[in-house]
Amino acid sequence: MKEGNQELDIGNNPERLEVSFRELIPEIPRTTFGTFGIYGYPAKFIPQIVAYPIKKFAENNDVVFDPFGGYGTTGLVSKVYGHDYVLWDLNPMMKLIHDTAVMKQPETNIDSLLQELKASKIEFIPKWSRMDYWFPEEFVPMISRAWGYVHSLDYHDSLLLKIPLVKTTRYFSWSDEKTHKLYKSKFAKRKIKELRKKDWKSLFYNKLKGEIRKLLEGIKEYSTLKPQDVSYRIKSGIDTLNTDLDEEVDLLITSPPYLQAQEYIRSTKLELYWLGHTDKDIRALGRKEIPYNEVKEVEINSETYYKYREQIKEDHLRLLYDRYFHAMVGTFSRIGKKVRNRMCIFVGPAKIRTTEIPIDEILVEHLTEEGWKHEMTYVDTIVSRVMFKSKVNPASGLKDERMRTEHLAVLKQVR
Repeated sequence: MKEGNQELDIGNNPERLEVSFRELIPEIPRTTFGTFGIYGYPAKFIPQIVAYPIKKFAENNDVVFDPFGGYGTTGLVSKVYGHDYVLWDLNPMMKLIHDTAVMKQPETNIDSLLQELKASKIEFIPKWSRMDYWFPEEFVPMISRAWGYVHSLDYHDSLLLKIPLVKTTRYFSWSDEKTHKLYKSKFAKRKIKELRKKDWKSLFYNKLKGEIRKLLEGIKEYSTLKPQDVSYRIKSGIDTLNTDLDEEVDLLITSPPYLQAQEYIRSTKLELYWLGHTDKDIRALGRKEIPYNEVKEVEINSETYYKYREQIKEDHLRLLYDRYFHAMVGTFSRIGKKVRNRMCIFVGPAKIRTTEIPIDEILVEHLTEEGWKHEMTYVDTIVSRVMFKSKVNPASGLKDERMRTEHLAVLKQVR
């Protein structure tokens, strides 16, 4: 099996193929091309990964489904290739990112828009008990008036401002915008110290202006891919792990959460508060993430699953392992019943302590026992994922050896 000259067979395994999705999809020249990089959502997968199975497997009028939509990449790519799509995700950020990314090029004068925002007297203060911890007191009135103006607009008119203001707000907080985790770092403390020495009000509005300009450039660039007018249905804030698919779809393409990288609500809660969500909302969403969600135990038909389970000696890590695979296996088994054609599941061999867990192999073994046919697993090398590197993984305290490859497992429905 070969397309172009970028697919390389891995040894003698006919069901694994080494690829470079970036090189296989030259029509999308960069991973952050257009609106594919307007916001640094954690663990977002690159558009070329979605484009490949759509080009290879999708037929006219096929509906594409992503149950773990995240950034919304599957939808943005589906529009480019003219396919209707359905996106689900627990994080409400998905709808905002998606709707911003697919908006038509607006005719706007940035300077006039910013003058209106500066002149606004409306204030918006998040219903957040820890505001003082994350924001210098003197910055809050300026930020709250900017958000007051944005929240006074109707939804469509607010889209040009929300993502730029989210990014600017985070920059003016005690959080470290260079990492997806929400915590105070030495870098963030130095950043605020330096901002306080300068004309920080001018810097705030200049940064906001720059972010709006970058967004407009991204929207214009995305339009060169000629996205088509297709139908789509988006459900954000949805508990995918316990929700049934109420319609048939043709092609599932998704990148589910990885073992210990599941707490995306915690990562984005600063943004969610300013977007209008409350402590109660965010706690409720957080309880639905994999480490905390009450998922039904299912029978897992995979020898590999049990082999690796035996190697995990710590009770809390074994519990995490069990919950993760009960959630993943249960979800794909359940929603797979409504998939007419193929499931394309993109995951990597994440680690528990120093043990690399072959997530894709476990899912493939179970799903083939349920009657799916494993056609191929494409192995792609990770070019860039983290915004900075460290010698020690802060989550484990061990030497930082992050994933080097990620795998797209393709399973065909056999009926």
